[in-house]
Amino acid sequence: MPNFFIDRPIFAWVISILISIAGVLAILNLGIESYPNIAPPKVVVTARYNGASASTTEKNVTQVIEQELVGIDHLLYFQSESSSNGEASITLTFEVGTNPDIAQVQVQNKVTIATPRLPDQVAREGITVVKSNPDFLMFTALVSDNPSIDSDQLNDIVASRIVEQVGRISGVGNTRQLGSEYAMRVWIDPDKLRGYGLSPIEVRTAIEAQNVQFSAGSLGADPTEDSKLNFIVSAEKRLDSPEQFENIILRADPNGTTVKLKDVAQISFGRQIYGMDTAWSDKPAAGLGIQLLPGANALEVGEKVRAKFDELAEDFPDGVRWFAPYDTIPFIKGSIEGVVHTLAEAVVLVFFVMLIFLQNFRATIIPTLVIPVSLFGTFIGLKILGFSINQLSLFGMVLAIGIVVDDAIVVIENVERIMTEEGLSPRDASRKAMKQIGGAVVAITVVLMAVFVPSAFQPGASGIIYKQFALTMVIAMAFSAFLALSFTPALCASFLKPTHGDKDKKNFIFRGFDFIFDKFTQLYIRYTDSSIKHTSRGMVIFSIIVLLVGLLYPRLPASFVPEEDQGFALVIVQLPPGASIKRTQKVMSEIYNIVKNEEGFRGVFQITGYSFVGNGENVGMAFINLKDWSDRKVTARQFIDQTNMLLFGAIKDAQVFTVNLPTIRGLSQFGGIDLYLQARIGQPIEELLQAQNILLGKANQSPALFGVRPNTLDPSPQLQLKVDRIQAESMGLSVADIYNTIGLVLAPVYINDFNYAGRVKRVYVQAAEPFRMNPEEALQHVYMPSTQMDSDNVPEMIPLANVVGEEWEFLLPKLSRYNGYSAIEIVGEPATGHASGEAMDEIEKIINDDLPKGFGLEWTGQSYQEIIAGKAALLLIGLSIVIVFLALAALYESWSIPASVLLVVPLGLLGAVVFTMLRHMPNDLYFKIGMITVIGLAAKNAILIVEFAVEAQHAGRTLRDAVVESARLRLRPIVMTSIAFIGGVLPLVVSTGAGANARNAVGTGVMGGMLFATFFGVLLIPVFYTFVRRMLGDKLDEVSTKMSHIAPTGIEHKHVEIGENGR
Repeated sequence: MPNFFIDRPIFAWVISILISIAGVLAILNLGIESYPNIAPPKVVVTARYNGASASTTEKNVTQVIEQELVGIDHLLYFQSESSSNGEASITLTFEVGTNPDIAQVQVQNKVTIATPRLPDQVAREGITVVKSNPDFLMFTALVSDNPSIDSDQLNDIVASRIVEQVGRISGVGNTRQLGSEYAMRVWIDPDKLRGYGLSPIEVRTAIEAQNVQFSAGSLGADPTEDSKLNFIVSAEKRLDSPEQFENIILRADPNGTTVKLKDVAQISFGRQIYGMDTAWSDKPAAGLGIQLLPGANALEVGEKVRAKFDELAEDFPDGVRWFAPYDTIPFIKGSIEGVVHTLAEAVVLVFFVMLIFLQNFRATIIPTLVIPVSLFGTFIGLKILGFSINQLSLFGMVLAIGIVVDDAIVVIENVERIMTEEGLSPRDASRKAMKQIGGAVVAITVVLMAVFVPSAFQPGASGIIYKQFALTMVIAMAFSAFLALSFTPALCASFLKPTHGDKDKKNFIFRGFDFIFDKFTQLYIRYTDSSIKHTSRGMVIFSIIVLLVGLLYPRLPASFVPEEDQGFALVIVQLPPGASIKRTQKVMSEIYNIVKNEEGFRGVFQITGYSFVGNGENVGMAFINLKDWSDRKVTARQFIDQTNMLLFGAIKDAQVFTVNLPTIRGLSQFGGIDLYLQARIGQPIEELLQAQNILLGKANQSPALFGVRPNTLDPSPQLQLKVDRIQAESMGLSVADIYNTIGLVLAPVYINDFNYAGRVKRVYVQAAEPFRMNPEEALQHVYMPSTQMDSDNVPEMIPLANVVGEEWEFLLPKLSRYNGYSAIEIVGEPATGHASGEAMDEIEKIINDDLPKGFGLEWTGQSYQEIIAGKAALLLIGLSIVIVFLALAALYESWSIPASVLLVVPLGLLGAVVFTMLRHMPNDLYFKIGMITVIGLAAKNAILIVEFAVEAQHAGRTLRDAVVESARLRLRPIVMTSIAFIGGVLPLVVSTGAGANARNAVGTGVMGGMLFATFFGVLLIPVFYTFVRRMLGDKLDEVSTKMSHIAPTGIEHKHVEIGENGR
């Protein structure tokens, strides 16, 4: 094939141009995202049992459904929550790659089987089964510079004008408004009701009867015999203002006196739901959380959401503006841009390395042209495979740059050497060079591709990461090999010039470099000749290296992926049970005042009444916005550590933790560790709570852990009201009416609707504030009419306190289960300087050593994926080595040659481990990717020497002569390609900004591995080959002995003398 393209250089150009054009078209049609869809699909089942406690809901709804969740394909685990408001939620998590639609159908079928066993009320309410993505793409907020527009009005704008519009955007899953729209609030005064002899139920009945829209019909409509005209008849419409509601008649006496709603209540516009507030840096705001549909592209959806907000903002009142206080899009864009910049920097560095070694601008241009063609070809492959442009595929391309130029450099360097040493023309030199090294190019490509093949079959979320990276590398290497056998020799033959006399034309820099390198080469050849005479010394060094790898590798702390500086910090706030929203707002304000002057702080989005921990007036969370990466000196981790130190001593009224957000969205709500503590033998919730407290106490004493806490609300005081049914009946009161009355007083009860500003809104009835402050006030001031009459033949008014008793209890607001066991979710973070693997080991040790028998744990979310990835890592590395061995054995029809090549692998692994330890990095997925890459690259260097040695022996050289000559010939290309590759990954190692930790993790291991593999490799590869050939020699050695007098084809037959010139 090379000769075909050497004779037809225009044909080679045409193919390369077509590849480039197709690559550009592929880029324009590829999606862009930070990571591919790594999070496993989830399906959520929700049901409601109104009026039931958490315990009742769990026993009668949650467990009934759970028991039917068997035989579902690809189910990983499921967790459930039963809340004190009667809501049951079961979240099922499936294996990565599972079709979410099929999973939803299977779950729906199981729920249908369970439905007949559920309470009738639950079945009537309906059970929903939906695909879920629990992660938020962004939180948007409205703020007003106009003091006349308060937070209620802002929330109504969000609910009335934004929620539905944003919810219709393709790719948007759910929206979560952190507030509510306007409602008509009727605040009844029980004392006034009693004075008029009325009850809350009569208020509800009057509103239902008088706030109604009727259809009155028409006059003159068919069928008629002689109708000339037709008229639509309209009746009075529904009420639409507080003044109209005030005039609802509760009672009209025969004497003409009336009791109107305004006589017993205050009516005004208010919120539909209270107990939740948002603010931007202590300034009232209205918030809206936006979630993605599973599989949707974050960047595309984010752009659509922003465009829709900009469109809607044109109609906002004066002074109202929107922004996104929490937005994942800048981090995604910054991460991608960071890798693209790294890609460009790598190309520039590789160009200068090649120029220094090749010392010929024309020769340097050739591999520089090959780089973009190979990368464009890679984009074609990404499009065909259905991949996207993301950090993982771009990482692969950055590393592929060094490999791509390797193939081209091997060709060019050999052509240049032949032209210089033998005086051949570029065309003839290209033919001879390709005859010599064409096999090496194919072998290197096959080996490197073989290294990455097992990675494509890794299971779990880590498998998606490996697959994207590995297949990107394989595609790039395939195009690189094709171009090295076609485009590169064609350019060498047509673009290079004869080198006669060029040595004298070199500038002093190149001459100085050559002088130093020639001296190094002479020393190297002397060392090589000596080392292959005493291979035992080299093998002792090799044994020490293997021992160091075995000792140091287990000392690397394990992790899943490095945490990233995403430009945010998340503050979780939890006050004591029963704390009011006013107290929570005060704590949120204190947090703002403490952190607002910290380095890197830009603003904080405060949410009270809602948290990832749960809902309630005593909880809150805050997204702290940090300045742009280029505008601050501290990282997110440094800011988080500093904030925790400041808040720990300053906030006395609440538990406050500042944490980082998870790197890979959708796996967990928080970064760090995530587990469920399970009661495996049916222990009651009290014992589970005791075990939890032991675990938390021990964990928060451990230096490897920080902020270990339950991801749930603490037990809170709950007032249990019980009706004395006998007493109630004896007084002529209905038990149902009693509970309805209590609800109308204590809870906002939805009555019906009204029209306002072109939308349908709700009417709620609830007691005024003074009558909801304590149970005594509520029960003593609320009266109900009895069926029994007094002396005036008027129904007696009975206070609720006479028939309702009260009892205080401390109960969990929600009960959790995990894989069928009663459980509590525990989350936390590794302490600064520790990795998640260390934190997980510490948790397991505490549970095994300190908790009573019968309690166990199961990891979930990101921690679960880390366990899967860790178990498969060594197997994956071992399998990669085996595949390389088999590929080499097939290529060379020899068992000994692959053994001599693979002995170089531990050299690279030691470098990867040492450099990673020096930078205090963990053994995470990116480190493992780097290790796999190093295996292939280390083997590549060995192949370059071994290939020539084998050819020399085929040509009749002795083993010693073959090894020394191949080492001499391949030293320069090995050093050049290795330095070029290291130069290509250097931008990854020193990268900063968005997504820098991932780039650092990949680059550090690979650079360390290549430095060690190159330095020790050039010293030991000749030893390995000689040692293995002597130990496991085959017919090749016999051939070399018999043919030692015959001049070889392609390699000059020269006896190697170690003399003054080192040759």
